[in-house]
Amino acid sequence: MQITKKSMLTGITHTREIDVTHAMIEAWEGGVLIQNAMPHLDVWDREFMISGSTPAEWDHEYGEDA
Repeated sequence: MQITKKSMLTGITHTREIDVTHAMIEAWEGGVLIQNAMPHLDVWDREFMISGSTPAEWDHEYGEDA
């Protein structure tokens, strides 16, 4: 599913293809922890869902070892 989010780090809007369903998003928005609602996602897909941040933005803001 195409997910569009505004990055909390830069304010830039990004769109990424994330393997989620509407039901997973509804569960997460309803209070289920993201790692339980979408257990198959890697850390960067979950971070994008939460904050709209990309790995490149994260590295730029916090360094590659963050």
